[in-house]
Amino acid sequence: MSPVHPFDDAATARAVIGDDGTLVAWNDGARRLLGHRAAEVVGRPAARLLAGDGTPAAPTAPRWDGTVELRHRDGRTVQVWLLAHRRPPRDGRPGDWLVVTPLTGRTPDTPDDPPDTAVLTQSPCAVAVYDDRLRLCRMNDAMTEVVGLPEERVRGLRLSEIGGKPQSEELEAALLGVLTTGRPRDVHTYTRTGGEEQAHAWLARMAPITDAAGRVRGVCLAAHDFTDNYLARERLQLVNEASMRIGTTLDVTRTAQELADVCVPALADFVSIDLLDPRRLDGEPSRRITAPVTLRRVAHRSVLPGSPEAVTGPGQVADYPESSPQADSLTSGRTVVGSVPSENLTRWLSTESARARRALESGVHSVMSVPIGARGLTLGVAVLSRHRRRDPFTPDDVLLAEEVTARAAVCIDNARRYSRERETAIALQRSLLPRTLPRTAAVQAASRYLPAARAGVGGDWFDVIQLSGMRVAMVVGDVVGHGIQASATMGRLRTAVRTLADIDLAPDELLTHLDDLVVRLSEESGESAGDAGAVGATCLYAVYDPVSRRCTVARAGHPPPVLVPPGGPPRQLDLPAGPPLGLGGLPFESADLKLPEGSVLALYTDGLIDNRERDVGAGHRLLLEALAARTDSLDETCDRILRRVLPPGGVPDDVALLVARTRGLPACQVASWDIPGDPALVAPIRKEVVDQLDAWALSGISFTAELVVSELVTNAIRYGARPIRLRLIHGAETLICEVSDTNHTAPHLRRAKTWDEGGRGLLLVAQLTQRWGSRHTAEGKTIWAELALVEEE
Repeated sequence: MSPVHPFDDAATARAVIGDDGTLVAWNDGARRLLGHRAAEVVGRPAARLLAGDGTPAAPTAPRWDGTVELRHRDGRTVQVWLLAHRRPPRDGRPGDWLVVTPLTGRTPDTPDDPPDTAVLTQSPCAVAVYDDRLRLCRMNDAMTEVVGLPEERVRGLRLSEIGGKPQSEELEAALLGVLTTGRPRDVHTYTRTGGEEQAHAWLARMAPITDAAGRVRGVCLAAHDFTDNYLARERLQLVNEASMRIGTTLDVTRTAQELADVCVPALADFVSIDLLDPRRLDGEPSRRITAPVTLRRVAHRSVLPGSPEAVTGPGQVADYPESSPQADSLTSGRTVVGSVPSENLTRWLSTESARARRALESGVHSVMSVPIGARGLTLGVAVLSRHRRRDPFTPDDVLLAEEVTARAAVCIDNARRYSRERETAIALQRSLLPRTLPRTAAVQAASRYLPAARAGVGGDWFDVIQLSGMRVAMVVGDVVGHGIQASATMGRLRTAVRTLADIDLAPDELLTHLDDLVVRLSEESGESAGDAGAVGATCLYAVYDPVSRRCTVARAGHPPPVLVPPGGPPRQLDLPAGPPLGLGGLPFESADLKLPEGSVLALYTDGLIDNRERDVGAGHRLLLEALAARTDSLDETCDRILRRVLPPGGVPDDVALLVARTRGLPACQVASWDIPGDPALVAPIRKEVVDQLDAWALSGISFTAELVVSELVTNAIRYGARPIRLRLIHGAETLICEVSDTNHTAPHLRRAKTWDEGGRGLLLVAQLTQRWGSRHTAEGKTIWAELALVEEE
């Protein structure tokens, strides 16, 4: 908006002509010049005001001046000097031409006139003096050179009429402020003056001109060109901005996009970032690159919405021939600057019709291709193009682009190396986790594992382990730290848990042995428990028995599970906490729970509920809300939990989640007998076993089962302690035989010698069954064996 002046606007003849040649505006000064009223000419072709025949060609430059002959309203011809400015569209207004001419020039009245005597015509500084109507009185030779018009032509015009640009209107507003307040003022502006192709940075110093009585009679404007300092400061600011904005994450795509964002519009109107195939980036110094070059578009940015200049989209691959800027830069290893038209660019575009059409449509005139390389490795190329800015790339622009690209190249290489190491760690982590969960008669289970978004994979793990007697163990653990070392430690602990579970240790005993292992691992690493590099972990171990429907749980510094009973609300189990693994010497406690069939247990690591956006309590509440929405599918339950509990955009810590629904074994599938201490009374027990197998339609394995039962019962009578109890469990695929007594001494398998009378019983059991073993109980021990079922024909 131009300033509102309390002066006579008719001192200048002013008209506005639209791009179609129609008069849009006509002021009173134009009426005084040619006699036509605004209503008579506005909306009509401006060419009708020209005297003589023909219509002059439209000017191509943004400013035009010259003398033309115009037709006065009374019919006579008036010779007028005109100054025309091309005004681009802005604020919803279409583009047009502002045409002005002064009606009267101003000549000094007396040698002592303050505005005139203030002019230093020989000063090297560009100086102009405006009177109390803000119309030009005088300007020295330096200002004449800046304006690009002779003083006698523009004398009497306002600054906004001489410049014709928004910056000129802003300077005129500042002049008005100096005139009305009497206080000097400095204004910085960056604009093209006169017929210049390149814009310059100007410091306009404005000071009031007063007479002997101290009255303000005008304003003196002194313009200082500080373009070099301005551009140097702009370059330094861009480098500093690049240091802060590029490399905020360890993501290759985002880092490349940050490089493009920094360069537009500060350096170019369109920037594309293309990287070499990752398989060629093996960490070793690259071999000499030869054309054609295959590149993948990673990012681009334009001053225009939607990046219409781009032919290749992000993620797409393109081949660049020898004459292309990309190939020229990569094969030579240096920055290449080209202009349109040029020999190489013309030859390349002649083979790329789509690119040639886009370049023609957008008006690209200058291209700079900068190789992206770090640590002796060529990563790709950044191509900068200009089409809106008229000036071509300068040597200073090349140095600036190389500096910014070099900083970005290190960040891209860091991100690439991190991504490669993260992918390796994730592959290791997933290889150490169970690919599928076993199908058991005790529980139905589903699981999820999510690596951390930024820190990488950690040591979270889960497992479902089949135990004897149809029982199942569920375990979730978390190793402190992230990366390959944490994943390797996790693999060792998971293997240890499965080994300890195989010997049927109680949960608290298992955690005690696991704690000893973590202490030894810390000692091997040369760290103590209090050191930052020490091995540390948390773990929760639960054993569920589908026959008794009881679950025994112990935890070592791990979050307690959430229980969803059938028909009841979710609740967090109150369990003894137990110390984290690795402290050594502290006891662990177990809790025994009665779980109705169909109960859901949710076991998880702390990455699920603890993050920077909220506290642990809020995470627990979200978890309970997610589990409250019941569904038959455990996979849907896992997905719902992750959606509701985890924040968008990735998790700060890795997450392991295990959800299990308990099953109960019907009483009709379990049979038990109290065994007398006399071996002679075992025969009736064997007969009852055979009858029970017939009732279960398992007569096909009666002989084998009878033999196994006989050996186990006889062994218990001979070496065990009363009371002795036999139990058969009919599973879907196996028959389990268990013999329990109160002697804590477990039998051992050995090979009997030729003349030995005993020692062959357990060997026979091992040969006849698919698995056998022993487990300690609070009352003694249990010897068990599993027989594969044979379907009846």
